[in-house]
Amino acid sequence: MELHSQQVRALAPESDPLKIGMGWTIDDLSKPQIMVESTFGDSHPGSAHLDQFVRQAVQAVNEHGGKAARYFATDLCDGIAQGHDGINYSLAHREAIVDLVEAQANASGFDGGIFIASCDKAVPAMLMSIGRLKEMSAIVVTGGVMEAHPLPEEYTVQDPACAINELLTLEQIGKFDAWEKTGVISGQQLRYYKHNACPSCGACSFMGTASTMQIMAEALGLMLPGTALMPATAPELKKAAYDAGVQLLKLLEQGIRAQDIVTKESFENAVMVHAAISGSTNATMHLPAIAHEFGIEIDADTFDRMHRGAHYLLNIRPSGDWPAQYFYYAGGVPRVMEEIRSMLHLDAMTVTGKTLGDNLDALKKSSFYEHCDELLREKTAHLSRRPPRTDIIRTFENAKGTDGSIAILKGNLAPEGCVIKHTACPKEMFQVTLRAKPYDSEEACIAAVLHGDVRPGDAVFIRYEGPRGSGMPEMFYTGEAICADPALASSVALITDGRFSGASRGPVIGHVSPEAASGGP
Repeated sequence: MELHSQQVRALAPESDPLKIGMGWTIDDLSKPQIMVESTFGDSHPGSAHLDQFVRQAVQAVNEHGGKAARYFATDLCDGIAQGHDGINYSLAHREAIVDLVEAQANASGFDGGIFIASCDKAVPAMLMSIGRLKEMSAIVVTGGVMEAHPLPEEYTVQDPACAINELLTLEQIGKFDAWEKTGVISGQQLRYYKHNACPSCGACSFMGTASTMQIMAEALGLMLPGTALMPATAPELKKAAYDAGVQLLKLLEQGIRAQDIVTKESFENAVMVHAAISGSTNATMHLPAIAHEFGIEIDADTFDRMHRGAHYLLNIRPSGDWPAQYFYYAGGVPRVMEEIRSMLHLDAMTVTGKTLGDNLDALKKSSFYEHCDELLREKTAHLSRRPPRTDIIRTFENAKGTDGSIAILKGNLAPEGCVIKHTACPKEMFQVTLRAKPYDSEEACIAAVLHGDVRPGDAVFIRYEGPRGSGMPEMFYTGEAICADPALASSVALITDGRFSGASRGPVIGHVSPEAASGGP
């Protein structure tokens, strides 16, 4: 069948001279034309390093008979936007990226695409874009995870939420900031933590939205096996980007398109993996949006149904002890899938051109797991407590929990539902009677917490922070301020029509629907 790029070329006589004008050869014009789209830019550590993976993918395509073209759609950072009006743009800019990528692809007539991103809105945006471009062959490369910072003894802090106190990761900074404001730690300590919490590029080293969505991309079948959430500094990640370029051309040759890979069954696989990793609650927004672009319908009730009875395996922050840096060393997504194998659709197609079951079988026969075990020993040699692999990714039989990680709640406050990550909530808060304290903005609520106006036994409500109200920003700092106070951490609930960072912990309930701006309770 004639390539789409050649059909477009025949319709647009100015196309050839314009491409020659930027260095294409005459031979390049008739090759498969591959879009290499990334969110590379100086916006944050999750995107600043992506150019090296773009170069690897471009090189692979060009060396194997295709012609690659680089396109960019830089994303913003929720962490940098947090705490001010910038966070109101966070969810909206996901849609802006999707629109831009769709326009770039369809205006130029590509045959396939390699999509490279790392973080909270960028990975979902790329996956949504692939849904709009589903008749193309497509593959995803993610930018991996940043390292954790090893703390010297004088800066080791006893964090009751985490058993491993010698490793610093970014999600702790919100709590440390609240501790400094209330005199628990000094300003000098806070400055040290802030200056060392991000020691490398990559997604933040906890199971937040960025890490979750990287894993979801592989669980959907759109990444090469074992390549999601690699350490951003690992040489294996550059190789993964190169291999993705080679594999994309094979998919094109075999006629395997994105719509052949992403199906209802692959979304069910992703939701089951989400339960196993205690993934971010934001996935309950992103996965349905991605599914919608593919013409597939899933909703929050899908998560609730599939999480019930699912095994929760991951001992990664914020619901566990270890930084996300160690996820790959413990075997990554394939290890999680192997443990929950009986709960997955093993006949789901993937970008290898083989089924998920075939991929898992091939990895067991390869040296993949042995290589991961070797890296785990090497990368944890400096720690006072060296984790066995099964303390990072638990076995199915020794799961951390057997009821998934999130639940969809419905009642008089949320007739259409709301979401809680119960694996990050103290068990004593599962059934409790509290005093309601409503606030009409996050700013008013966090001020009340820091000034001591919120007391044990309160339930604080933050209204008018839903999609219509203010763009559905994250209520991360308010949740961290509550969790930073031992008197409040297991006695105060936070309920909102806004959403939460993937780093959020404690009795926090979000996505209350209908939202206040739409007349909700």
